[in-house]
Amino acid sequence: MIIFDELVDVHYGFIHVFSLVDDDEFPPSATGGFDGDPVGPVMGQVCGLAGARIPHQLSLVTGVHTGDVPLTISWDEEEPPLDEEWTDAVEVSVELRGTTLALETFEGGYGATVPQAGCHRARYCAAAMDEGNRVDTPDEGEQAPDRYLLQLWPAPQAPEAVVREGSEIAAYWHRVARGEEG
Repeated sequence: MIIFDELVDVHYGFIHVFSLVDDDEFPPSATGGFDGDPVGPVMGQVCGLAGARIPHQLSLVTGVHTGDVPLTISWDEEEPPLDEEWTDAVEVSVELRGTTLALETFEGGYGATVPQAGCHRARYCAAAMDEGNRVDTPDEGEQAPDRYLLQLWPAPQAPEAVVREGSEIAAYWHRVARGEEG
């Protein structure tokens, strides 16, 4: 089930996803959300594209630095298949405190609703990350060449994993997460 499918206005190559409960305020940074450190959420992980070190949050990396990128979020009752179109894919576990997801970029805020709270597996998929990284910032009115899919399904906690690595920028972020790149 698709729960979000929009162009997201990215700045600094990051999208932050927060799990909120009814009494939380949006944007979540006002209540202790993303602190501005782009590397902290992935440090010590095997994968660097989806940071899950901060409880109830995901920090997603994009190839493009600044611009509109397509992001789709799906929710499934069980693990969905991984389509061949995605050149990069990582998986992490995240505990969703509530059914409201808040997506935050440097200057934008978006929302989505999942059918249930609890422990979920999150698979973050990317296509054309290197192309997006080379473009850096698309011209006014142009969409970035890279695109993204975040798949969520209920699952017990499991170690993060690099499922597929096909781009140079993804390999770079995986090295950053493992402390091999400064």
